[in-house]
Amino acid sequence: MNITFDELRRIKHALPTGSVSRIATELDVEEQTVRNYFGAKKYENGQIVGCHIEPGPEGGIVQLEDDLILNAAKRILNEAQNTGA
Repeated sequence: MNITFDELRRIKHALPTGSVSRIATELDVEEQTVRNYFGAKKYENGQIVGCHIEPGPEGGIVQLEDDLILNAAKRILNEAQNTGA
């Protein structure tokens, strides 16, 4: 899946408080792995996620090998929107 880096960051910043922890728990990964997925680069406490960034407009294009974390984030955003949180 391809997404712009800016859009990936917008999704991360729109998540309600505690969402990184929730995603990590649901997917049985480290919280830092979730943060790395959204653009952080602290790998000693989290895994490198299967993504590749090509330079370009809007922060470049991010090619994601696995969209589980992104789908979990989108689901949480939809839940928050539907509950008015």
